[in-house]
Amino acid sequence: MPLLTAVVLAAFVAYGAAWYGGAIEGNFALLLLLATVVTGVYWVAERLLFLPRRRAAVAKLEAQRERRRAELAARGISQVDDAELAAARERLLHQPWWLDWTAGLFPVILIVFVLRSFVFEPFKIPSGSMIPTLLVGDLILVNKFTYGLKLPVANTRITEGKPIQRGDVVVFRYPPQPSIDYIKRVIGLPGDEVAYLDKRLTINGEVVPETALSDFFDESTMTYFKQFEERLGANNHRIIVDQRRAALIGNPDAFEYRDNCRYSVEGVTCKVPEGHYFMMGDNRDNSLDSRYWGFVPDANIVGRAFFVWMNFGNLGRIGSFQ
Repeated sequence: MPLLTAVVLAAFVAYGAAWYGGAIEGNFALLLLLATVVTGVYWVAERLLFLPRRRAAVAKLEAQRERRRAELAARGISQVDDAELAAARERLLHQPWWLDWTAGLFPVILIVFVLRSFVFEPFKIPSGSMIPTLLVGDLILVNKFTYGLKLPVANTRITEGKPIQRGDVVVFRYPPQPSIDYIKRVIGLPGDEVAYLDKRLTINGEVVPETALSDFFDESTMTYFKQFEERLGANNHRIIVDQRRAALIGNPDAFEYRDNCRYSVEGVTCKVPEGHYFMMGDNRDNSLDSRYWGFVPDANIVGRAFFVWMNFGNLGRIGSFQ
């Protein structure tokens, strides 16, 4: 078992190293599931097999010690040093390293697996596509059960949750490369016609209301941008627009349902197919989103982002957001 365990642990380390080095596309959900299963098997084996064996060995040792004590007592010797027995008992009960690194870690890994898969999952904002709502470096929490629970890895829905609403900020698996997670705002629901022309958003023929605010200063680029308060659904949120950039959507990908979209120098108009969503970033002129790579299938939805739990450069960022 020690050799087998060493091989298993080495395989996990090699996978992580290859992922970190860019040799493979890692899948953390799969890695965590495998770690939970493997350590769980060791944990069960420890409870049902290995620990009873060690306890039986201790019981055998104590029985031998009692027989030896009785023999000595029959000879009139009553003073017996039990220090050696205590040390031997501790050695026999001690969990070996290969169980300590497997069965010993199972409770922690199981808790992380359950929380990450079904309750909350942490993410770090890597880019400025959601400025001003989310800034680079924000550490956020994503609710995994609002839209219904899904089996990890398989992503099969097992419970019905609340329907996705326009204006929700969601994390999803990037359709062209599902191993990567993206975060954007839901703009169009299945069946909607979304138009973003001359930097004005229209949904089903109705212009989305927006109110001009004071200019936004982006510290990451040291630039001022026009800022607006936009209303989608029941909530308001802020967006920024770069007036220096043209409305033309340059070089969109050849995505699925590409025929549902019409591109022009003014922007794009798309009909959202059933079971899909149209996503955009709040930093409207600095966001690679559905305008460029298409619609997000419902199966790709990870969860609803709702809370900044830390930003090491700005503690004032901590709190909920819309």
